[in-house]
Amino acid sequence: MTDKKIIVQFTMLTFCIAYLVSGALIALGKFGYSVHNWVHSLQQFGMNIPFAIYILSPAIASYIVLGKNDKIADFKEWLKTVFYAKNTISLYLYVVAGLALYFLIHIAVSGHAVMGLPFYTFFFSLPGNLIIGGLEEAGWMYILQPGLNKKYGFILSSIFTGIIWTAWHIPLFFIPGTNHGEGLINFWMFAVQLIAFRFFNGAIYKISGKGRVFMCVLFHTMFNAASPIFGTMTVTWAGTIAANAAIVLVSIVTIVIYGKKSRRIV
Repeated sequence: MTDKKIIVQFTMLTFCIAYLVSGALIALGKFGYSVHNWVHSLQQFGMNIPFAIYILSPAIASYIVLGKNDKIADFKEWLKTVFYAKNTISLYLYVVAGLALYFLIHIAVSGHAVMGLPFYTFFFSLPGNLIIGGLEEAGWMYILQPGLNKKYGFILSSIFTGIIWTAWHIPLFFIPGTNHGEGLINFWMFAVQLIAFRFFNGAIYKISGKGRVFMCVLFHTMFNAASPIFGTMTVTWAGTIAANAAIVLVSIVTIVIYGKKSRRIV
């Protein structure tokens, strides 16, 4: 089974799961149901279960496709690969620095530094954001982006994965109760961010070592946990262009430096 077929299988299964489930959620929204609205009724709380399946669709597809093609022995091996956290302190600092750089540039450019929530909520929300967000990378960075990178290189694979990732996110703008539930307001700003973050995730994956997905899972988790705190300052085009351009530039420079060091070692 070639990488191409695995990539195609993964992408098709991810979108089948995501779009079927989200389609049902959007339809139920017409009857007053919404996700995250557990206070009002158990029925509305039940909406969170299919919503979780939608968000976890890349991880679900990753496990199914890799198992089907004998790339993993069992669920335990899949988990060990996804959560392999043994990395250098410098790599963890790189992930934190990328996150800080993104939000600091937004603050500097927009001039708006009012936090939406107290900072301590970041730590409390990490576990939930690992499941609803971080584990997407068990698909995008376990199969899709590294596979595309082999054929198209770092820049094009980041762009292609970013476009696919953007398409996967579209239903979020129509599901009642989500953070994106206002329709396609700010969609293009969000799309720019998604593509830029594929560059950064690609750089993280490259310097982590082949097959190490966890640092990308960590970055995604931390960003989702930080977004509600700093979200009010990330909705200007000036800040979006500046912050995401910086992320892309840092990612490319990282890849260039890493490539030169690798050639010297060889």
